[in-house]
Amino acid sequence: MSTTPPVLAAELAQAWADIQRHHPELPDLAAPESLIGESSSACGAELSFERLLHEAVHGIAAARGVRDTSRAGRYHNRRFLAIAEEMGLDHPEEPHASSGFSLVTLNAEARRRYRPTIERLQRALKAHTVATAADTKRSFRGPAARHGSSGGGVRVKAVCDCGRNVRVVPSVLAQAPIMCGGCGKPFRIPETVGAAN
Repeated sequence: MSTTPPVLAAELAQAWADIQRHHPELPDLAAPESLIGESSSACGAELSFERLLHEAVHGIAAARGVRDTSRAGRYHNRRFLAIAEEMGLDHPEEPHASSGFSLVTLNAEARRRYRPTIERLQRALKAHTVATAADTKRSFRGPAARHGSSGGGVRVKAVCDCGRNVRVVPSVLAQAPIMCGGCGKPFRIPETVGAAN
């Protein structure tokens, strides 16, 4: 199995498509590559199927026009919780003081429903982790890796020649190109934005 970021991104996209089969209103995942190497204390630091399903809750909330978070996206409210429950995620009884109901976990039914997807994604994530851990001495990982940061960083707008754009942490984009699903060309940070950072 290849362990390059594009292969892992393809596995993430396939897992997202599996979720869409059960929840057709879920929008397409614009840039699965943006999830690789990104962490968020509110949404879970580790990339996994559970984290992907958590992100899908946000996708459905956006499709429905539901404001599911506050405090700059850190606090997950009861509207987030209601959609999470629809999608097979359980939650603690009481909300966390700073992140609300963000700490959701797969319930038994969802775990059964998505078992093949979970296993396939776990294999891809494990292979990717092994490959990138072995490569750390030879490649530049950016300032977040040097200083022990989680890599969350400030996102900037990356654009594609066809007019689409995504918000991404520059160090994530530096790891590997993020390809546009519309035209197949890579997203890039415009010079004016790059110079300002």
